[in-house]
Amino acid sequence: MAKVTIMGAGTWGTALGVLLHDNGHEVMMWCYEDSQAKSLQETYAHPNLPKVSLEGLSFTSSYEDALKEFDLVVMAVPSTATRSTCEKMKPFMKEGDRVIVVSKGIEEETLFIQTQIIEDVLPFVVCGALSGPTHAEEVSRRMPTAIVAGSSHKELSLYVQELFMNEYFRVYVSDDVLGMELGGSLKNVIALAAGMSDGLGFGDNAKAALITRGVYEITSLAVAMGAKRETLNGLTGIGDLIVTCGSMHSRNRRAGILMGQGKSLKEAVDEVQMVVEGVYSAKSALMLGEKYGVDLPIIQVVNKVLFSDMPAKDGVMALMLRDKKSEF
Repeated sequence: MAKVTIMGAGTWGTALGVLLHDNGHEVMMWCYEDSQAKSLQETYAHPNLPKVSLEGLSFTSSYEDALKEFDLVVMAVPSTATRSTCEKMKPFMKEGDRVIVVSKGIEEETLFIQTQIIEDVLPFVVCGALSGPTHAEEVSRRMPTAIVAGSSHKELSLYVQELFMNEYFRVYVSDDVLGMELGGSLKNVIALAAGMSDGLGFGDNAKAALITRGVYEITSLAVAMGAKRETLNGLTGIGDLIVTCGSMHSRNRRAGILMGQGKSLKEAVDEVQMVVEGVYSAKSALMLGEKYGVDLPIIQVVNKVLFSDMPAKDGVMALMLRDKKSEF
């Protein structure tokens, strides 16, 4: 039995807590607010995961209590809170502690992926990522899922694989953390575009085009940055993009649908009522494209719709009327 601390009691962190408890591990969930910790401890129910029992999990809002004793820390806070959370964790962490991040996003100020943020604040820990086409709602209901554990430290990847894998949760390993994280972050931006297409009432043809050309944009940027092409062809690339563009569980797609229907960014995010990670990664993705000289037309249009008041329909027309070119 391992002792696992999960930093963040959102739907994904909580679903992983249920999974780890199923696997016989001791799980401590850290909550941002004391009121949330008390509510979850008293009810053993998460408002966004109906009919899922959290019995057997422990909850706290104290950094000291959460990090008193553990074998692994799972970072499950929103990607925009990873740096600030790590800074508050630092006094309670020591050399060689194992940390795995399950959030997806690129930091706008530094253009760091999540593991780079953790290594920047906690350079003495062993760090990796767990990523793939995974909806919390399905994992918490113990539906078949496949995911990838990645780290430059192979022993950490294998340790995470051993802890998490069971009959409904299959874990592969990879050493290409950069490719994994870029795939997981950039697909959220493409999912916003796919949602906008759905909100405009366009059909399967348009979505297939957005997904396929989205794969091309993500892969082009990731390879230019040093990632492996095969990673973007796998679960953390194409797999994650398909599930995020096609499901109503996807908060990015849902926000895109609302914007396609004419709602503002703020109205869409408020209605989704959860963090829409693609909004925060869109600017960073565009800056990375400029830095590495990679053309990202879909991501560029998403930025214009999000931040420059371009109507979603005009964005689609801008993509359709680009200069003629070869597919590859």
